[in-house]
Amino acid sequence: MNGSNPAMREMLFRNIDSLVDDLVQLTVDLIRFPTINPPGEAYTPCAEFLGNRLQRGGFSVEYVRGEGTPGDSDRYPRTNVIARREGARPGPTVHFNSHIDVVESGEDWTLDPFAGIIRDGRVYGRGACDMKGGLAASVIAVEAFLRVCPDFPGAIEISGTVDEESGGFGGVAYLAGKGYFSKPRVDHVIIPEPLNKDRICLGHRGVWWAEIETKGEIAHGSMPFLGDCAVRHMGAVLEAFERDLFPALDRKQTKMPVVPEGARRSTLNLNSIHGGQTDDFRPGLPSPNVPDWCRLTLDRRFLLEEKIGEVKQEVVSILDRLKRERPKFDYEIRDLMEVQPTMTERDAPVVQAVAEGIRAIFDREPDYVISPGTYDQKHVARIGHIYDCIAYGPGILDLAHRPDEWVGIQDMVESAKVMAIGLDLLLNGPRN
Repeated sequence: MNGSNPAMREMLFRNIDSLVDDLVQLTVDLIRFPTINPPGEAYTPCAEFLGNRLQRGGFSVEYVRGEGTPGDSDRYPRTNVIARREGARPGPTVHFNSHIDVVESGEDWTLDPFAGIIRDGRVYGRGACDMKGGLAASVIAVEAFLRVCPDFPGAIEISGTVDEESGGFGGVAYLAGKGYFSKPRVDHVIIPEPLNKDRICLGHRGVWWAEIETKGEIAHGSMPFLGDCAVRHMGAVLEAFERDLFPALDRKQTKMPVVPEGARRSTLNLNSIHGGQTDDFRPGLPSPNVPDWCRLTLDRRFLLEEKIGEVKQEVVSILDRLKRERPKFDYEIRDLMEVQPTMTERDAPVVQAVAEGIRAIFDREPDYVISPGTYDQKHVARIGHIYDCIAYGPGILDLAHRPDEWVGIQDMVESAKVMAIGLDLLLNGPRN
């Protein structure tokens, strides 16, 4: 793809450079909304803040609540904002999607996590990196583009969506189900997740979350021989996983460019385990019973080369073998979530457009990567059937969810320039 003409680029760059203070302030303002998920705090005021800004810039704005989705309530409504600006004539639609929710701040911060502190060329705060800095950069990129090219063809959309940190079901998944991420409304999607400013994320590994429950029989804890301990049965499951499943997964490699390198294989994480008495009995006393249930939540990440049926069968075959070999062993397994791996082709229009922006800013070819974990691209592809979708944005992924999270100001500026070039190419087409 040939790039935009030099004069156009220079005007875009000058406008973005003139908006640096605005970019920083917008990032700070977004951080100061403590949009913690769970439970889903401050979603509505944050969405309205973003919507009001975009409305002043000539966008039509719509607020859509993810009614009935996990966590949605009158106290914690799942409020999404979608803004759209129509061009002067028909053409494609480019959509910038960012999630506004953040994880809890946690311990060990040396700064107020929701103050939006500016220090040493960085903006600190929960969500600075993941991904309010990316959201701010996309807004500035669009605003600079509109200054330079007010009579653009097609349409531009910007959304601030919720619940990405907990699966995206009240955000992009809900909106995709309502047609907000489908043709002919949308053609190209850029998600400014923090994957580093000089690389393009083409997609992610697959995920299967499931819950295994082993069964037992309750009895007095002083006479365990009268009952059947479900925790011991789960111990047998864990032992079989260690002996048979983990080594087999470690041998599975992928050609997908997953980062970091350790994620270029199949993985299994045991997210949680609970058995017998409830896990919230404190400050009461332990229950003197043989546990008649034990539940394990597993998080299986799989590769483009694997099929979801085979992934599940690897676990089920171990459980069925234990049922044959272990006296009284019985179990149930429940699917919690499954998402197929996704990888946008390198010759897709949105990939080529953003790649040209990276070449222009950094004078090098971009790195093409795959995320080890999922993000909202899964819903754009799975439900909306929009496959011209990537993640690209400022920030270092390793800083996400960490204490003293930050995003670099220069990184945001450069990413905004990349996004502005990409937007120009996708709407106006390449120029010689």
